[in-house]
Amino acid sequence: MQPYRYAIGIGSNRRHGRHGAPAVVVRAAIAAIDADDIAVVARSPIIATPALGPAGRSFANAAVIVETRLDPPALLARLKGLEAAFGRRRGRRWGARVLDLDILLWSDGRWSQRRGRRLTIPHREVQRRDFVLRPLLAIAPGWPVGEGRRTVRHARARLLRGAG
Repeated sequence: MQPYRYAIGIGSNRRHGRHGAPAVVVRAAIAAIDADDIAVVARSPIIATPALGPAGRSFANAAVIVETRLDPPALLARLKGLEAAFGRRRGRRWGARVLDLDILLWSDGRWSQRRGRRLTIPHREVQRRDFVLRPLLAIAPGWPVGEGRRTVRHARARLLRGAG
């Protein structure tokens, strides 16, 4: 079985007791992801972005491409475990968070699972969020993000033009 490739979005806007500022939390999360049966094969720069909704503080955002034999639900479980290990508590949507990890894209295209933890790949909001597309553009500009042949590069250009 060939390993899968995934694009994972990483964000933080709360200090961590051991790691400190959000950008350092993002770096530590990348190091934690790159372990055992998950290999980080590309990483974007970390960018500062304004918060959406009531989250308040600005975010540090990045993206990584990983390679693993884990299927989407298994990778999601691993990422949720990392969020918890960093002190993420479930709660208010759009609230401040120490660490947020999202599966954005998958080398096998689409995935949808309704039972248990809800998981949809490509992530439903990937084409509408510049804080996701900017880091992805640095590491996966030609990766398809939606219907047809739209790539990360095309999606970001459309977003910036306001054509969503």
